[in-house]
Amino acid sequence: MKMDLSIIVVNWNVKELLDACLQSLLKAVHSTPRLAIEIIVVDSASTDGSPEVVREHFSQVRLIASQENLGYAKGNNVGVETAQGRYLFLLNPDTVVQSDVLGRMVDYMDAHPEVGVLGPQLLWPDGSIQSSRRRFPTPGSLFWESTLLEQWFPENRYIRRYHLADQPATQPQKVDWVVGAAILIRREAWQQVGPIDPDFFMYFEETDWCRRSVEAGWETHYLPTARVTHYEGKSSEQVAAARTLRFQRSKLRYTRKYFGSSWASLLRFFLWLTFAFQWAEESLKWLLGHRRTLRRERMTAYAQVLRGL
Repeated sequence: MKMDLSIIVVNWNVKELLDACLQSLLKAVHSTPRLAIEIIVVDSASTDGSPEVVREHFSQVRLIASQENLGYAKGNNVGVETAQGRYLFLLNPDTVVQSDVLGRMVDYMDAHPEVGVLGPQLLWPDGSIQSSRRRFPTPGSLFWESTLLEQWFPENRYIRRYHLADQPATQPQKVDWVVGAAILIRREAWQQVGPIDPDFFMYFEETDWCRRSVEAGWETHYLPTARVTHYEGKSSEQVAAARTLRFQRSKLRYTRKYFGSSWASLLRFFLWLTFAFQWAEESLKWLLGHRRTLRRERMTAYAQVLRGL
């Protein structure tokens, strides 16, 4: 039987969330008997018993247990190497899919052969819509996103445009890229574009891949009738300083790749200044005796980021 859909879940130390994710996937598979579906878990050297959970409770799932933390990009590339489906669904373990998601997304792709990438609507645990569709970054949005400027001016025009705030989140639409927590890729597009760039360990890897896909002539669409609950960042929040550093390094790599070394150098200097300011702010609060344990933790994290940029 020809495989319709391969679901690839890259996991790192979120055993309980992985269990819930796989349970929701099995229910969705059972609700969609007309499709031949396989589930592949790539575990990145988890130490919380995640591989054992898969082996003991999910015999239907193929487990690839790595001895190193592969990261999002390399982990998904490893999963795709063994996948047989004509569609590839890259899914974070901190997600729960609704039972009709798989059928809705495959049907949409079958009906739209020009689409190489499809993103569902992501929801927060309370059911509200999570921002998951984007325009491609500009130099302006790169300076604003996830920096002090966004904290101080959260409704600035750069971020609103970047997050497609001018387009309704309740209608299917063509977009530039979709968040990689749940992203369906046509195999022909993957074969043409190539694997995810492994130099993006985490963050910006889906942005880069979608951009390469668009440059190759494929479209990226967003489908709000397919819904996935996303408990964002549950793996990466275990290592907060490393998460911040990886995000900013990936941002710099993306900037250098698409806007040149001058923009990347300017952005690096700007980021260094903002983290230096935050380190100094936390240090002052520590000297004043305000919640010193918290301030010390933040000072240490900011110092790690400053050394790593």
